[in-house]
Amino acid sequence: MSRLSTGLFAAASFLAASTATFAAAQAPAAPAVSDRITNPVAQFAGIDKITGRIITFDVYIDETVQFGALQVTPRVCYSRPETEQPKTDSFVEVDEITLDRKIRRIFTGWMFAESPGLNAVEHAVYDVWLKGCKQKSDVPPPTAAKADTAKPKTNAAEPKEPAQDQPAEAAPEPTDVAPAPDGTTDQN
Repeated sequence: MSRLSTGLFAAASFLAASTATFAAAQAPAAPAVSDRITNPVAQFAGIDKITGRIITFDVYIDETVQFGALQVTPRVCYSRPETEQPKTDSFVEVDEITLDRKIRRIFTGWMFAESPGLNAVEHAVYDVWLKGCKQKSDVPPPTAAKADTAKPKTNAAEPKEPAQDQPAEAAPEPTDVAPAPDGTTDQN
């Protein structure tokens, strides 16, 4: 009987291994995970609850834009290719400028464009939520704005004249008089 049970055990092991190999070959392949797209611009919408106005605004990554009393700073903004199911998310930091001019962090986390109510910023006066991510914006990037103001304006067409020697203003000559403790000078 030991020969029979050893043979059955070997056959069962072989059958199990063959079945596992066959099942693995026939299992549908997991869908290929496409790379997410890193975008340089996050698009937000905000509502001013007092006026009822809804405003859409673009913010470059790591740039801070003020919306009412809120300062919105996206750190990353990811999306999927258009051939994939939409999935757009952004990691955002939102600060509030209080009435006494202090800055207080009121939100740090992920916002999802497909579920705007999930992690939108709900403030007493302003609400902000992610609408999407973009590759470019009509708003000039912050580096272009800084470059315009940082560069000194020079006229290359007109050479600068050499500086003329001008006499320096005469400095007062030192005196040997020391001031008195009451601030007056004692001149003998």
